[in-house]
Amino acid sequence: MTDFFKGVAPVRFEGPSSTNPLAYRHYNKDELVLGKRMEDHIRPAVAYWHTFAWEGGDPFGGRTFARPWHDKGMDGARLKADIAFEFFDLLDIPFFCFHDVDVAPEGDSLAESNRNLRAITDIFARKMEKSRTRLLWGTANLFANRRYMAGAATNPDPYVFAYAAGQVRTMLEITHELGGANYVLWGGREGYETLLNTNLKQEQDQAARFLSLVVEHARKIGYKGTLLIEPKPQEPTKHQYDYDVATVYGFLKTYGLEKDVKVNIEVGHAFLAGHSFEHELAVARSLGILGSVDANRNDLQSGWDTDQFPNNPGEMALAFYQILKNGGLGNGGFNFDAKVRRQSLDPADLLHGHIGGLDTLARGLKGAAAMLEDGTYDRVIEERYAGWKEKGAAAMLSGGRTLAQIADWVDADNINPQPKSGQQEYLENLVNRFV
Repeated sequence: MTDFFKGVAPVRFEGPSSTNPLAYRHYNKDELVLGKRMEDHIRPAVAYWHTFAWEGGDPFGGRTFARPWHDKGMDGARLKADIAFEFFDLLDIPFFCFHDVDVAPEGDSLAESNRNLRAITDIFARKMEKSRTRLLWGTANLFANRRYMAGAATNPDPYVFAYAAGQVRTMLEITHELGGANYVLWGGREGYETLLNTNLKQEQDQAARFLSLVVEHARKIGYKGTLLIEPKPQEPTKHQYDYDVATVYGFLKTYGLEKDVKVNIEVGHAFLAGHSFEHELAVARSLGILGSVDANRNDLQSGWDTDQFPNNPGEMALAFYQILKNGGLGNGGFNFDAKVRRQSLDPADLLHGHIGGLDTLARGLKGAAAMLEDGTYDRVIEERYAGWKEKGAAAMLSGGRTLAQIADWVDADNINPQPKSGQQEYLENLVNRFV
């Protein structure tokens, strides 16, 4: 055991009346919600990068955290792994997620980087034998190194494409070996900064070929997990090809990959795309590609992705409503792609962030379940579209009437529809009743 969390007791559920800041007040992993354990609905995960690899910097200043593993190479990486699993045990959390470069330093070649990575993931494998924490998903960092300044799969240099393929091959195989439920491809720089030097069609063809190679290799090695793309509209590039869920689906459909890949939706990315989290979940559900979720929030006064812990139960109730209507997240879960603020220096701050986030998710889940059990919200939506079940309307939708036949029907029956209230204020109040 290390002494990083010295004196901190394991976090337990103590109920809403608890005043213990290091206890769950709403997240009770074994509580049944709609006949299913709360933990099995949420499937929460710790993000290795924000929790252990982030140094507290921002666009105007560098490191503020003084972690004992900083600047210590492979020895630091081993210590970081020890502390990470202690943290998982303290939180009693079932999953974690990581990029390759989060866990081990890059070497002078891909081969050396992969040796470093394998040395640490071998430690993960041994620790997972004694821990209940499992891998929700793995991914490769194809954006931080300067070689990826013009993208990875979409880079104009084919050798960068090849290097990225080598990174993904190893990370996909490690994810498979560790029993990872999903593999995520996040194109942090798969986009353009200016169209003056960009061939859009060439770059999107490259992205599709890269994704096809990943699908093929996953099948070859027998990986049964879900492959996911994480949409993001901008930051750091001016425009990214995976702008939002609808854009990703259009891309997948164009290249015949819509049955092979789903989406991992992040709250902050939805916001940057001009959408709500609920919107992105609803679109993914309607298209059949909802896979997993990154739980966080943005500061509404800032124009970038601030990755703060979720704290809005009402927002999460609407999110869980979409997830429950989807039948859950399957292999997916809620990854806390969130980081403490750069002034939150104490180890306990890491616990506070995750505890608050889990309590928020628990309240959102129970609110959504109560909405479904009550049934009022569903009935309002069903009644709003009830007219489409009538014979004439159904014929329009099914293709049973031509445009001319529809127009003749309006004339023959003297159809003169009058507007009806959308009841938005009532519905907002209705949702708040259950939060």
